[in-house]
Amino acid sequence: MREQLATMTTEAYRPELADIDRLPTLDIARFMNAEDATVTTAVAARLPEIAAAIDGVTARMARGGRLIYAGAGTAGRLGILDASECPPTFNTDPAQVVGLIAGGPTAVVSAVEGAEDREDAAREDLHALALTADDVVVGISASGRTPYAVAAVRHARALGALTVGLSCNEDSALAAAADHGIEVVVGPETLTGSTRLKAGTAQKLVLNMISTITMIKLGKTYGNLMVDLRASNEKLKARAHRIVSLATGARDESVGTALADNDGEVKNSILTLLASVDAPTAARLLQDAHGHLRKALEAAAA
Repeated sequence: MREQLATMTTEAYRPELADIDRLPTLDIARFMNAEDATVTTAVAARLPEIAAAIDGVTARMARGGRLIYAGAGTAGRLGILDASECPPTFNTDPAQVVGLIAGGPTAVVSAVEGAEDREDAAREDLHALALTADDVVVGISASGRTPYAVAAVRHARALGALTVGLSCNEDSALAAAADHGIEVVVGPETLTGSTRLKAGTAQKLVLNMISTITMIKLGKTYGNLMVDLRASNEKLKARAHRIVSLATGARDESVGTALADNDGEVKNSILTLLASVDAPTAARLLQDAHGHLRKALEAAAA
C-alpha cells in the first residue's frame, strides 16, 4: 500500500509547504484560494469525457434506469449529497438517483473503519438495489483505487449496467474498470493526502455536471428554469411562483390561479398560461411529451 500511495499525485508531498503552519492566516487562505482556482482548469481538460458519460447516463435514465453513486469517505458523501438534492430540485423519485457509501448510512457522519476495503459490501449494496442493465453506476474515488468503488463498478459492468469511474489520478484502476473513465488530475493537496480539498472540489464539480445536465436533457428544466422543482416549503412555493412568472410574463394573479388549478405543478402552470389550455389538457400534453415542456408547447401550437 505504501508503494501505491507513493505513486499517486493526490498523495504527493510538497516540501515547499513544510512551514505552512508558521504562516499568517491570511497567507494560508490566499494560498488555498489560489490552489482551488486550478481545479476548474483540471475539470475543463476532461470535459469531452464528462460529456460522453452524461450522454450515456441520459440515455439509460430516459428508458427508466437509475443513477447510482458509489464511494467511500468524502467521495461517498459527495455522491449522497448530489443524489439527495435531486428530488427537491428536479422532482425526481428518491429511488431514481441513489448514493451508496461504504459502511452504510453511519459512514455519512462518522468514519467506519475498514469499510472502504470491503469489495463484498459493494456487491451486496448493489444487489440490494436489484441492479439492472438500464442503470448507471458512478464509482467515485480520489485515489482511483478504493476497493469499494472499484468493485462496485466492476460488478455493475458485469451485469450490463453503464459504468463511470471518477478519480483524481491518472491510470487509475477505477477508470480502467469503467465504460467511461474520468480522471481529473488536480495535483498534490495543500495538506498531503487530504483529498477532501482540491480532489473533493473537483469531484463535486463533475457530479454537479452529471446530475444537472442529465436532468436538463431529460426535460426537467425550461431553459435555465427549474420547472420540475418540488415546492415543499414556503421558500420553494415562492420560487415556483417566480419561475412561472419569469417563463410566462404573466401577472401575479394569473400565475397564482394557474398554480392553484394545476396543484402547484410549475411545468403544467407554464403550459396552461403559454398555450392557453386548461389543466387537464396541460397534463395530457406533458404526458404525451414525456415531461418535456418545449415539446408539449410545440404540440399545443400544432
